[in-house]
Amino acid sequence: MKKIITVFALLLMTSIHAQNFKGRAIYKTHRKSSFELDSTTFAANPGIQEQMEAQMRKIFQKTFTLDFTKLESMYKEDQELDAPKGPSSNGSVMVMMMGGNGSSDILYKNISENRMANKKELMGKVFLIKDNLVAYDWKLTGKTKNIGNYTCYKAVHEREEESIEINMIDGEVKEEKVTKKTTLVAWYTPDVPISNGPSNYGGLPGLILEVNDGDLTIVCSEIILNLKEINKINEPAKGKIVTRQKFGKISIEKTKEMMDRYRTRDGNGMKIKMGG
Repeated sequence: MKKIITVFALLLMTSIHAQNFKGRAIYKTHRKSSFELDSTTFAANPGIQEQMEAQMRKIFQKTFTLDFTKLESMYKEDQELDAPKGPSSNGSVMVMMMGGNGSSDILYKNISENRMANKKELMGKVFLIKDNLVAYDWKLTGKTKNIGNYTCYKAVHEREEESIEINMIDGEVKEEKVTKKTTLVAWYTPDVPISNGPSNYGGLPGLILEVNDGDLTIVCSEIILNLKEINKINEPAKGKIVTRQKFGKISIEKTKEMMDRYRTRDGNGMKIKMGG
């Protein structure tokens, strides 16, 4: 009887510890942008390609905070970036509308229920993406490296990805689908035993500290465990409810609408690539 009571007490303590386990991870993100303008646009606006690329680099360099427990997490931008500054041209307006500042976006994940709720703002409209967690077919390689004070293990996921290229040629918006194979590399640490990570990444036996996914790079710069003053993890509730697939279609349509709205009268061309 004493053995049964002891085992029950240990299970209870383990359960309580799991419920109280919480922490915070800070991530830095960077994404390579692809923005091409034709020779006519170059001639009319000298230096605009470099200006727009610089603006997009600023948009995609961000800091995010992941507050987590064993079962839930909340991922959001840590600070609001200033709107990119540049020449008052259609191109500058377009870059701002494409990137937004994303500071109000919130990604909530519930590991135990395999679901997510992602509040996102797109061109002034708020959407609430509700869907299952993204599933990854991870292959564990056994390779290791240190990220800060943590020993991390390499995992790889290969997938076939469809990208949408939206081109404006002679004032006409055209859409082209391109299929390519991509390799996702993640580095996780079992020292933080949660199956989670930045953005939609997760599903490994430890917290993901680094992600290399095509043009996107995410690296953890700080981890604080058992933090007492952690933000309360609340599931977002406001916004038009859509699935992940539906939101992807809306994003493409909004981009086409934006390009059509801000296209130049003299038929200048530009190209935007949207992946994933």
